[in-house]
Amino acid sequence: METLETPTESLRIPVTGMSCAACAQSVETILTKQPGVENTTVNFADESARIVFNPQQTSLEKLQKAVQGIGYGLIIDAENAQEKQAEYKENRLKILQSNLIWSALLTIPVVGLGMVWMDWPPANYLMWGLSTPVLFWFGRKFFVNAVKQARFGQTSMDTLVAMSTGIAYAFSVFNTLYPEFWHQRGLHPHVYFEAAAVVVTFILLGKWLEERAKSNTSSAIKKLMGLQPQTVIRIENGEEVQVPLAEVGVGDRLLVRPGDKIPVDGQVKSGHSYVDESMISGEPIPVEKTKGTKVFAGTVNQQGSFHFIAQKVGSDTLLAQIIRQVQEAQGSKAPIQRLVDKIAGIFVPVVLGIAVLTFLVWWLIGGENALTYALLNAVTVLVIACPCALGLATPTAIMVGVGKGAENGILIKDAESLERAYRMDTLILDKTGTITEGKPSVTDSQWNDEAWKPVLLGLESQSTHPLAQAIVQALKAEKVKPAAVPALENVPGKGIRGQVEGVVFRAGSPRWMEEEGVVLDHWPVEQWQNQARTVIVLAREQEVLAVLAINDPIKAHSKEAITQLRKQGVQVLMLTGDNAQTAAQVASEVGVTEFRAEVLPGDKAEVVKAYQSQGKVVAMVGDGINDSQALAQADVSIAMGHGSDVAMDVAKMTLISGDLLQLPKALRISRLTVHAIRQNLFWAFIYNIIGIPIAAGVLYPLNGFLLNPMIAGAAMALSSVSVVMNSLRLKYRRV
Repeated sequence: METLETPTESLRIPVTGMSCAACAQSVETILTKQPGVENTTVNFADESARIVFNPQQTSLEKLQKAVQGIGYGLIIDAENAQEKQAEYKENRLKILQSNLIWSALLTIPVVGLGMVWMDWPPANYLMWGLSTPVLFWFGRKFFVNAVKQARFGQTSMDTLVAMSTGIAYAFSVFNTLYPEFWHQRGLHPHVYFEAAAVVVTFILLGKWLEERAKSNTSSAIKKLMGLQPQTVIRIENGEEVQVPLAEVGVGDRLLVRPGDKIPVDGQVKSGHSYVDESMISGEPIPVEKTKGTKVFAGTVNQQGSFHFIAQKVGSDTLLAQIIRQVQEAQGSKAPIQRLVDKIAGIFVPVVLGIAVLTFLVWWLIGGENALTYALLNAVTVLVIACPCALGLATPTAIMVGVGKGAENGILIKDAESLERAYRMDTLILDKTGTITEGKPSVTDSQWNDEAWKPVLLGLESQSTHPLAQAIVQALKAEKVKPAAVPALENVPGKGIRGQVEGVVFRAGSPRWMEEEGVVLDHWPVEQWQNQARTVIVLAREQEVLAVLAINDPIKAHSKEAITQLRKQGVQVLMLTGDNAQTAAQVASEVGVTEFRAEVLPGDKAEVVKAYQSQGKVVAMVGDGINDSQALAQADVSIAMGHGSDVAMDVAKMTLISGDLLQLPKALRISRLTVHAIRQNLFWAFIYNIIGIPIAAGVLYPLNGFLLNPMIAGAAMALSSVSVVMNSLRLKYRRV
């Protein structure tokens, strides 16, 4: 029976209305429960949800309605989602600022009355009147969200704020209206309007500071998105016409003047200049552009002017792909975040339980003013507990770390690889295209008869291997015409075999030739290999027809990069399909003490496995299709930006400029990010571990100390701000 595959869609959708990690957990839970939703990841820091769903079973409208039901929102406008989210955030910050100002203006006299004129007869009624709008207008969102979430059995920080301030307010209203209830029992009826108002004001202040700080964590994306110009000069019938960027199409001829930003990806048609590509490659030195060279959207022209033909526009440009990948990486979750999410999910119910326990204990053994103490301490527990800091600890650091990587030309695909790179202790480097330039050229050749050149060209012109391309270029430069090779077989890691007029020819490594019974005596194979050159042999059956020496220059910074990595405690290993002599020479020149030569593509993955079986955390760096299997096997996979699309698709990190010096930078960024996460989690946990017992009154039997709810509110607000600020320190660290 034929089965049809169920198509799924994966979308990143902005979420609105979240105020803490528990909110993100609530949104994730409700989305996951919807029919047709296969997977959901909600990121509190960048306020987005990655949803994998079956469009035949559900729709974005249904998902939006489900999320709205618990007090949040989804922006499902695919074309303008980013703009709408930015607009929403801007409006929210303005509303938050306005609420904060008005709340503070009303709270100040409440505090004055509560602290100085508490015995003045109308004081309680004035405080009641002033604090009511603070709680139920400027702080109404806490109560609305708490009620909506309660309907679905969910809790969040809003629940804690609403319960603590609501209880303090209701108790105060009762005491204002019925003071004789306490007088008859010989007690003074205290009111706590000032505590409720101050808590709301402090939390509004904390949320305002938090929102401002969070907006800075995505500054890397904003910088990248601002790199493209709004208008472009297009050449139409020989005339220069200024048109909007959106009207540029593939094949258009565009003019770039000195100082202009390049609008789309393309190829230079005429002119000469130098272009600053540092924002997408991390390489500070301007790159020369002449006829035939590639240019990329978002880079800045320095001196001359040139014409180029648009080849990729809109979402197809390299810049657009980088922005998309950085956004996805910033929205992904590190493994440690999943544990934190579980803790945040049960945090609020646990705090509610502690608050109830605090109330009961104080009520039962609190002495003369037991009920007052019980109420105040329970409220203080609710106020000081803050899941926000826990929720922000990991995603804010990840967002800054991924953004810093992008600014340095290191494209990080997900948070998991950024976290894993911290633990990496073994680095395996492919030689060709990674340590070397990957631009080999033929330096020497020896033929028994140059009449075989067309055969060699016919064989090699059907291979995409860099060594084959080097031979093709050399022979084409000599105006050689390729022979027809109708039957051809590529032998991975060894060479190529084909038939010309019924005769079998091989072109490949000396080792393969020897395996096939070809005798290489009297040919300068060993001599050239000892000079760090790769040797290719052309043979007819068992007869050698020619040998060629190919040289691939070592990159300028390879040795320095490897030295830095070894200083950072990383074991560096080189793999190559090349012969042992060439591998030994290259390894010696760049300072690699351990290498494996004549490694077939499939064997590279086995080498990675072998190190992993020793308990090593292995990173693999490569640039070719033949590295993709090893890249997929490695714990951390890193592709070179100039390499094959397959390698970059498989790898979790890409060094855009192909400069190996970006490797130690990537490692430092990973270490700084993980350190920031650990610091954030430590302070978030220690804050609650110390703060909640003190709020419950554990110090009272020792020294009579009880925490004021107002101080608790300030501490709660500042704990979240401190976590975000600690993450932002990453932006200013040198890597």
